[in-house]
Amino acid sequence: MSSFMLYVLGCIVLLGGLGYGAYLLHVPQTWIIVGALVIVGLGIMSAVTRTKMRDPSSEPPPPPES
Repeated sequence: MSSFMLYVLGCIVLLGGLGYGAYLLHVPQTWIIVGALVIVGLGIMSAVTRTKMRDPSSEPPPPPES
């Protein structure tokens, strides 16, 4: 399983827990949906930034010193 999928899975678990907790606290459904959209957006942005491939350096490594 890739790192991206682990982040997405974690976001889904977090979203489910917070949504259920908000439901138990009788938060209006509109605000639960707004919070869910924000969490999904933050989760995807976090997953993409943390798992993107780094560009290799264009400079050659320095020669070893003797």
